[in-house]
Amino acid sequence: MRPLRADLARRSLRAGVDAAVPLRAVVEQLLVATGATLAAVYATREHAGELSLVEEAGVPRALYGLRREYPVPGRSPLAAAHEAGRPLWLAPAAVAGGQYGPALTGEVALAVLPLVAGGRSTGGCLLVVDEDRDGFDEEYRALLALFADRIAADESLAPPRPETRGNGAGTFALTLATGRLEADARVLELFGLAPAEFDGRVETLLGLTVPEDLPALMSVMDPGPRATGRDLEFRVRRGNGELTWLRLRSEVTPGADGLPTRLLGSVADASRLRPGVDDISRVQRLATTLATAVTVQDVGRAMVSALRHPLGADRVALAELEADRLVATLLDPPEPEAWPDVWRAEWRSEWPDAPARAMPTLESALRDGRPSFWPAGAPLEPGLSEMGPGGLALLPLPAAGRVVGACLLGWEQPHTFSSDERALLTAAAALAGQALERAHTLDAEHELIGTLQRALLPRRLPQLPGGVAVARYLPATAGLEVGGDWYDVIPLTDGRVALVIGDVQGHNAGAATLMGQMRTAIRAYAVEGHPADVVVSHANRLLVGMGTDLFATCCYVVVDMEEGSAWCARAGHIPPVLRLPDGRTEVVVAEGGPPLGVLEDAHFPITPLALLPGTLLVLTTDGLVESRTLTLDDGLGRLCATLGRTEAGDVEQVADTLLGDATRRDDDVAVLLLRYDGMGSLPVRAGWTVWRLPEAVSHARRFVARTLSSWGLAEEADAPLLVVSELVTNALVHTQGPVRLDLTHVGDRLRIAVTDASPRSPVKPANIGWEATGGRGIMLVEAVSGTFGSLPMGGGKQVWSEITVSARAVPE
Repeated sequence: MRPLRADLARRSLRAGVDAAVPLRAVVEQLLVATGATLAAVYATREHAGELSLVEEAGVPRALYGLRREYPVPGRSPLAAAHEAGRPLWLAPAAVAGGQYGPALTGEVALAVLPLVAGGRSTGGCLLVVDEDRDGFDEEYRALLALFADRIAADESLAPPRPETRGNGAGTFALTLATGRLEADARVLELFGLAPAEFDGRVETLLGLTVPEDLPALMSVMDPGPRATGRDLEFRVRRGNGELTWLRLRSEVTPGADGLPTRLLGSVADASRLRPGVDDISRVQRLATTLATAVTVQDVGRAMVSALRHPLGADRVALAELEADRLVATLLDPPEPEAWPDVWRAEWRSEWPDAPARAMPTLESALRDGRPSFWPAGAPLEPGLSEMGPGGLALLPLPAAGRVVGACLLGWEQPHTFSSDERALLTAAAALAGQALERAHTLDAEHELIGTLQRALLPRRLPQLPGGVAVARYLPATAGLEVGGDWYDVIPLTDGRVALVIGDVQGHNAGAATLMGQMRTAIRAYAVEGHPADVVVSHANRLLVGMGTDLFATCCYVVVDMEEGSAWCARAGHIPPVLRLPDGRTEVVVAEGGPPLGVLEDAHFPITPLALLPGTLLVLTTDGLVESRTLTLDDGLGRLCATLGRTEAGDVEQVADTLLGDATRRDDDVAVLLLRYDGMGSLPVRAGWTVWRLPEAVSHARRFVARTLSSWGLAEEADAPLLVVSELVTNALVHTQGPVRLDLTHVGDRLRIAVTDASPRSPVKPANIGWEATGGRGIMLVEAVSGTFGSLPMGGGKQVWSEITVSARAVPE
C-alpha cells in the first residue's frame, strides 16, 4: 500500500498548506505515507544553541536511543544536517558506525532534513527513522522533501522575534470603536494562542480570562471619558489548561473630541510574583486525567505532564513496587545516560529494574508510606543524590492501605520546597496510587478476557475448493473491554461451506464466554447437515434455554461451491454485502428474524443468493459500519464504496483495505470475506437406495461396478468394491431403517458414503485375536482409504471413505 499512500500524500501536499491542520497531523500523515517507524520535528526555541523536540509520532524515541534535545554545534546527525544546511541520509551501516555520535539502537536507516521556508532556514530539522534495511531510495527522499517543506511552513515553528523572546512584555493596540485588536506575537504567546488562531477580536482574548477577573479587565479595555489608563494583574486559562498571571499596563489615546479612541498597552508574565497560584486547579486536572487512565503508562504520563515542567523538575520516575524490587514503568527523560548508575546497572529493554534495598532512604520512605523532601546537599546514597543533586522528592504511592509504588522527582539546580508545593506533591501521590491500583485491575481483566477470546476464535481458516476465505478481527481501542464478536468457516459435505459471523451483547468475560458457546453450538448444528434456518433456530433455542440475560446476533450463509448458489439466514445481524465481478456492490436484501435468545419460537427465513465466479461475499459486525458518529446506513454506504474501489484478486488486501479507516473504534470489528471462484471441474455423482434383501450387498457392488465403468475407472474398482462391501454390510447388520449409498468423483478423488438411521459411529476394535469372526471390516476400509471418517446426519450418521483414483475426463 505504500505507493498508493505516497501518491495520496503528494496530492495533498501539492494542494497547498492548510493552516487549520495541526503539525502533529502532518507528522502522522508522514508515517502513514512512508511506512516509517518514527518521525520527529526539532526546532531552535529560546536557546539558539540547542535543537529541542517539538513534535513526534510513531514508536517511542527511547527504542532507538534518541534524545529530546541536541546541542548545536555538536556530534549528532541532527547537528550535522543543521550546520551543513542539506539533508543527511544514513543507511543502517552508517547509523551503526558511530560517525555522528553514539550509534542508535537497532538496525535502522536515518534521514535528517533541514526545514527551509521561503528560502530561509527556520532553524529546525525533520528526523525520520525507518527499519527498512534498503534505506531511502530517490522516490522516498523526494516524498520526505515534500513533507519537510510542508512542516517548515507551519507557523508554530516560526522563530520568535528577538523583542518577544523569554519573559519580555508584548505590546497591543485596541481600536475602541470597532473592538479590533492589534497584538504582537509575545502577547498572543502569553495568552496561549498561535498567530494563526487569533482573529483580531478583543473578545477572543477576553474569553480566555478567568471569570472572576473579567470585570476588572473589562473596565480597563472599555475606558470611560476621563480615563487615562491603569495597571492590572489578572489570570488567563490557556488552551492546554494552564492557569497563569499576566500584568497589563495601558494608556488611553483621545480623539479630536477628547474622548478615548485607542488603547495602547503592554502585557507581561506576572506568574513569578505569585508562586503556587494554580496548585488547586493542577490537582483537579490531574484527578480528572487519572480518572480516565486505564493503563500503568497512562498514569505515568499524567504524573509527568502535571509535575515535571510545571515544577521545573529535571527527572521524574514512576515505579511499581513488586516484592522488594522497584520496576520503573515511566522515566522522563527516557535516555539511560540521564539516570544514576544504580538505575542503569540492571537496565532492561526500555525501563530499569532496581532493588529497593540498594537505596535505604527510598526503602524507608516506602516502608513508612510518608513523602520525604531532600534539599540540595542532603546526605543521600548515590542512587538518589545523583538523581536530584539540587533537590529530591520521594513520594510513596498509597492505595488500599498499602504502598503500590513510588514517584521520584529530581532537580539539578538547588530547589526549595515550599509548603504549597509539598501539599501539591502529597495530593498528587495519593491520586496516582489509587489510579495505579485501578490500572493493575484493568490490565489483569483485559489480559484474561483477551486470552479467552483469542482462544475461542479460529486460529486459521480451512482451504476451500473453488474459493478463498479470509477473516480479520480488531478489538476496540476505546477502553480495555473486549467484546463478543466471532466468526467461523465450516466445511460441509457435497462441496458446501458454511460462513457464520456474530456478535454477543456486552463487553466482558461473560460475553466472551457466551461467544465461544454459540460458535461451538452453531458449528455442531451445521456439521449435522441441517439447513441454514434450522441451524439458526436450534442456536436460538439453545440460548433461550441457557437462561442468560444476554442476546446475540448472527448471519449464517451456506454456499454451494459447485453450483454457485447460497442461502442466508439472519438473526438481527447486518446483512451480507456483495461485490460483483464487474465491480458493482450491493447490500443483500435478506429478510431476517430477531436476535438469538429473545423469542424461543422465532422464525428465521432463508434468502437465496446467486454467486458468479469472481464475486466477493462480505460479512461484518456493526463495529465496522456503525458508531456514535456514524449511522448504520452511512456506514454500509461507505463499506460499499470502499469495496467497489478494491480489486478482488487479492482477498487479503481487500480485508486490510476495509479496515483501513477503523483506527479509532468504540466496538470490536470482525470481517469475514469469501471470494467465490467456482470449481475447476464439477463433480459427478451417483446414488443407490439399498433395500434390505439377502442380495443387497451384491446389488450395491454391481451398481458401483457399472458406475465406475461409466466414469472410466473400471480398472481401479477393486478397492472401492471392497469398501462398499464392508460399509453396506455394517449398515445392514448393525442398524435399522433405510440405507443409502452415494458415490462422488471429482478430480483424482472418489468418495464413497453410506448413510443410515443409527447415530452410533463405527468403532475400530483395539485388538483382534486369530479366533475372532468379525471386527476386521473397519480396519480393511481404513487401510485402503486415503481418508476415512463418520459424521452425524440428521438423526443418523454417514460413514465415508475417500480413495485416490486416476484423474480422467468424465464423459458428458
